[in-house]
Amino acid sequence: MKKTFLMLLVFLLPALVCRGQKYIALSFDDGPSVTTSAVLDVLEANGIPASFFVIGYNINRETAEIMRRAVSLGCDVESHTTTHPHMPALTVEEMRAEMAVTDALIETYLGKAPDYFRPPYIDTCPLMHEVIDKTFIAGYSPHDWQSGMTAEEKVELVLSHAKDGLIVLLHDFKGNVTTVEALKTIIPALKEQGYTFVTVPQLFELQGVSHEPHCGKVFSTVVR
Repeated sequence: MKKTFLMLLVFLLPALVCRGQKYIALSFDDGPSVTTSAVLDVLEANGIPASFFVIGYNINRETAEIMRRAVSLGCDVESHTTTHPHMPALTVEEMRAEMAVTDALIETYLGKAPDYFRPPYIDTCPLMHEVIDKTFIAGYSPHDWQSGMTAEEKVELVLSHAKDGLIVLLHDFKGNVTTVEALKTIIPALKEQGYTFVTVPQLFELQGVSHEPHCGKVFSTVVR
């Protein structure tokens, strides 16, 4: 009887540990830029990955090196359109062009087109889900893009909303230095609370959540 119990414990323990794990994904919009490099410095110092939703207009040979560094650190690079428009106002052809240009640039420099998409302004419509062959991502945003916000305010908002499976929506556009400073507190604090940092694709995989394109969903949290 005791041997049987121990055998069951061996098989069940990994599952129990997995259920007790808390995952969170940091994500960044509007790069790549010099601020992206500063974000990567913080991520590397803390040994964690994140997801970057880039604007095609910002991608060139110089910023492509920043994206390559991100991938080398275990991060992923996804799409945030080419020109950051209000997508529901576009025609089908314009929507496809916004996606195709950025897809092509990312594939050219990184060897793989993105599978995930964050709509600018989190502005969506049913037609977008029909046209765009990607999983739509939103997330919790502390509105860190607003000028005048302090690093301390950003820290407080992220920590107060943290929960298992959350995607945190931050910004790495040029000059957003207070978000970089906030990360230096946010990451250690969440580690102390038992969170494991993963990328958005890893979050779906680890949580065992299906995310087929054209499903009509926009994901902010990923939980079983």
